[in-house]
Amino acid sequence: MELSIKWAGNPNITVAVKAFGLKATIQAVDLQVFLAPRITLKPLVPSFPCFAKIFVSLMDKPHVDFGLKLLGADVMSIPGLYRFVQDTIKNQVASMYLWPRTLEVVVMDAAKAMKKPVGILHVNVLRAQKLRKKDLMGKADPYVKLKLMDDSLPSKKTTVKKSNLNPEWNEEFKLVVTDPESQALVLDVYDWEQVGRHEKMGMNIIHLKDLIPDEPTLLTLELLKNLDRNDAQNDKLRGQLVTEVTYKPFKEDDFPEVSENSKEVEKAPEGTPSGGGLLVVTIHEAQDLEGKHHTNPYVRITFRGEEKKTKHIKKSRDPRWEEEFQFVCEEPPVSDKMHLEVRSRPPSIGIYSKENLGYVIISLSDVVTNKRINEKYHLIDSKNGRIQVELQWKPS
Repeated sequence: MELSIKWAGNPNITVAVKAFGLKATIQAVDLQVFLAPRITLKPLVPSFPCFAKIFVSLMDKPHVDFGLKLLGADVMSIPGLYRFVQDTIKNQVASMYLWPRTLEVVVMDAAKAMKKPVGILHVNVLRAQKLRKKDLMGKADPYVKLKLMDDSLPSKKTTVKKSNLNPEWNEEFKLVVTDPESQALVLDVYDWEQVGRHEKMGMNIIHLKDLIPDEPTLLTLELLKNLDRNDAQNDKLRGQLVTEVTYKPFKEDDFPEVSENSKEVEKAPEGTPSGGGLLVVTIHEAQDLEGKHHTNPYVRITFRGEEKKTKHIKKSRDPRWEEEFQFVCEEPPVSDKMHLEVRSRPPSIGIYSKENLGYVIISLSDVVTNKRINEKYHLIDSKNGRIQVELQWKPS
């Protein structure tokens, strides 16, 4: 977009000047600004608001006109001063934003916005065997954390098996895949501790590019200390983890094109549990948030025991996230509720802790019936805070 902007006004701008031991008060009057900016929205992405960055530059030197008054006198009447001040301002502004130099405003991470779900990874954590003893009593309380690399979502966890070095889990998980060529499944085995930090017993990874689509793969993984092949500690026996993984990519016909006037219901991608579906939650923005000591908001989403979080935005009462989260459901959540809590993260340096800026509990029966809801909700425990949330239900 190439625009023509003209603005004129009589602002009350007063500047105190001190030089060579002398003080003076100067007032700007009759300010006029004429600009010809070029505004570029790029790159285009499939997520709202459909562009990742805003670039602003000037097509020509801006025209700035104003007068200066000093103790009731017109400073600009001094010969040569008017042109000197005008040229100085034009050159300073032009040096910063005159094309091809641009002011870049980042709206969202373009790389993440372009990565849409392409499949679902089914993971069955079967068992571990011959785990290395961790405490003095020769016992361990193991559990497994699993997540995909390059995924900002929280890790999923198995249950804790008390006092067992050969635990059996047989627990299934589903993870949304965005890039099977680069992503890998990270599996960490921890020893649960009632007090203190949980101790890591070992880990390993599974590269998705090594999996054959739609074919279950049974793997017995040797637990390692880390992924450094040159680390001698990886030669120590730490036990094994047995898992079964299946990568099910979405098919082309899993993404039907629905016109604006079409009443066809968008279906969940193939691989979604039969009789269930995909619940898509988009956290758009919030308004009028206010913390007692700080306002660096983020949203925590809790649904069926699973927790997900948005990024936190520094010093904003009106944050915009535009982040999407997905929940794979075994059955329609007609009787379920989703808990959204807006919280504030304290500054890295300070004495204050996290603050609750308000919350809302959303009944999901309407979204199952209507397939899509996009509404603003007033936050409970907040004076004026509101949050805009979009929910979509895609049945299998």
